[in-house]
Amino acid sequence: MPRSLEDAAVFTAPGVFVVLWASGFIGTKFGLGYAEPLTFLSLRMAAVVGLLGIIIALTRPKWPRGAGIVHSALTGLMVHGLYLGGVFVSIENGLSAGLAALIVSLQPVITSTVANRFVGERVVARQWLGLVLGLLGVYLVLYENTAATGATPLALAAVLTALVGITIGTLYQKRFGGGMDWRPALAVQYASAGILFALGAFVFETRVVHWTPQFLLALGYLVLVLSFGAIWLLYFLIRRAAATRVVSLFYLTPPVTALMAWALFDERLPPLSLLGMAICVAGVFLVSWRGREPRSKTA
Repeated sequence: MPRSLEDAAVFTAPGVFVVLWASGFIGTKFGLGYAEPLTFLSLRMAAVVGLLGIIIALTRPKWPRGAGIVHSALTGLMVHGLYLGGVFVSIENGLSAGLAALIVSLQPVITSTVANRFVGERVVARQWLGLVLGLLGVYLVLYENTAATGATPLALAAVLTALVGITIGTLYQKRFGGGMDWRPALAVQYASAGILFALGAFVFETRVVHWTPQFLLALGYLVLVLSFGAIWLLYFLIRRAAATRVVSLFYLTPPVTALMAWALFDERLPPLSLLGMAICVAGVFLVSWRGREPRSKTA
């Protein structure tokens, strides 16, 4: 890729990623009325693996060695399996979507506390301030929708599992997955997550699917736009930026999702939510701004 095009891609990728990632919650809201969570996710993973199989057959990329396949499988179980499965199961068991999103948005704080040991990155005071502001902004955005009434212990355990999965999975991908071709790497990741979802659906769900046009539209959107577009962008950003900067983008997901919900479902945006969005933007700027920082210990 020419340098100018690569610079343009790096510049625009964060904004595109936030919009795509936020739209996943909208697609999920449309689709979950027609299939149970793990069944829905099993179909999503199967479709993605099938499409990747076609791409791999046509392009014939180099497959990673045995260790690379293991790293990809473990990344898939964490980033896709534990995260998506945990969020869906928590909401299914009574946790509000707002509180689930708020808990998962703690990821940057956790990442910052372990990034130095795991991948050799240092987090300066300005970034810590940005992370705190981001968390405060997310809380303000979701303030009126964070009731956990009716949530079971399983719901809380599932959403905490999702938080741990996406946090460790992002750092694991940063350390072990940067040199692998994205096509076979993603195929292994989605296949491993799909097996996990299929086993869960077989044990815990009825596996009934209502094949309506709305469900097919939601499934297609999540497969093509989220599982291909957003995830590829996430790994693109991980390879070209510090882990702390990348995960700080997740702070912007709840505000953007709220804007989409307002536009599509006429959900109101109170002044407190608007204030929270502004604080989120300020926090992400502080974390992402490239000032004079100590260099990473590892290349």
